[in-house]
Amino acid sequence: MIPIGKAARAAAYILALAPTDVKNTALRWMAEAIQQHSAEILSANKKDMELAQQKNLTAAFLDRLALNKDRIAAMAQGLITVADLPDPVGRILAAIKRPNGLQITRISVPIGVIGVIYESRPNVTADAAGLCLKSGNAVILRGGSESFYSATAIVAALHEGLHKAQLPTTAVQMVPTADRSAVSEMLKMDQYIDVIIPRGSQQLVDHIAAESRIPLFKHLAGMCHTYIHHAADKEMARKIVLNAKMRRTGICGATEVLLVDQAVVQSHLPAIINDLIQAGCEIRGDEQTVKLDQRVKATNTKDYDTEFLDAIIAVKVVKDIAVAIEHIAQHGTQHTDAIITEDNKAAEKFLQEVDSAIVIHNASTQFADGGEFGMGAEIGIATGKLHARGPVGLEQLTTFKYRVQGNGQVRG
Repeated sequence: MIPIGKAARAAAYILALAPTDVKNTALRWMAEAIQQHSAEILSANKKDMELAQQKNLTAAFLDRLALNKDRIAAMAQGLITVADLPDPVGRILAAIKRPNGLQITRISVPIGVIGVIYESRPNVTADAAGLCLKSGNAVILRGGSESFYSATAIVAALHEGLHKAQLPTTAVQMVPTADRSAVSEMLKMDQYIDVIIPRGSQQLVDHIAAESRIPLFKHLAGMCHTYIHHAADKEMARKIVLNAKMRRTGICGATEVLLVDQAVVQSHLPAIINDLIQAGCEIRGDEQTVKLDQRVKATNTKDYDTEFLDAIIAVKVVKDIAVAIEHIAQHGTQHTDAIITEDNKAAEKFLQEVDSAIVIHNASTQFADGGEFGMGAEIGIATGKLHARGPVGLEQLTTFKYRVQGNGQVRG
């Protein structure tokens, strides 16, 4: 691990000074290499999938792990999109002229070396590499053991693109083992790695937070809520809830808990329950929800605190918006929460008082994604409050320094 860290630090120095056009050329070569080597990547992914199926992993997990031609094309397009975005390095964030004539400029600069520890999503490999490269950072990737072969094949393609652009291939490195002890070593490498970004289960994040010597951009569980206010449009609520839960159940932006105002239980909830069940979703509800439809299962004590990442949703009837906000404060993870209402005052109250990284009015929680925010891609959704919060894209992968220019001033 130490040689990997040293190589990353050396590469980071080169990338910090790399011109925008060189970085963009590298990203486009990387995208082309992914497309050219799609057969090898799919073959590697097939091997990962077979091993995962032998372990009887969930359908949601397998969906996150699976690659196909469309997903590979999306990975390549993500790199091109990042290339087309403005360079986040070298931006003037503030300019101050002091009475003594000093000119002080705050300017954005790369963080340095980013460590990304993630689980089953192979596409994170390309997304993280592309974002780190464009923001002038070297990256050390440690994917989950279940996606080891897929990630290895993707990194090989990325190296081909870097080589063609005459940038060091050590700008993107992958920990070459699935042994968990490598993660422990990585978390001690504070002399080489500037920040760790964990992306995965709550268990993974908790383990890394307890063991790391390196600062984290935490990505906690996506306990996302959708709240149907009494002033919600019925058809809009149906459409949004179905998408928020079922578009892709295994992503962190999928709604896990549906809160419904008491006043619209009879008018709004039956159709929503039917939509979800027809789409293959298991519904676990409180006493009122169970009474509405015999197909609803009764909730247990853990359902309102469980990130299902599957076709399961917990439903709770609430008295009013104040109770809904209180429930989110007690059970949420400050990730993404949404309100559906035509009452702008209620919407403003929710957006103001819910303390989550992303708060949404009249739209699906599945928009909690860097690509949907116009960032090109993301490494994850940060739920902490220091430096990065929400989608971690190019801007969040920079820090800043102050440049002070004088003409002979001395301090009295």
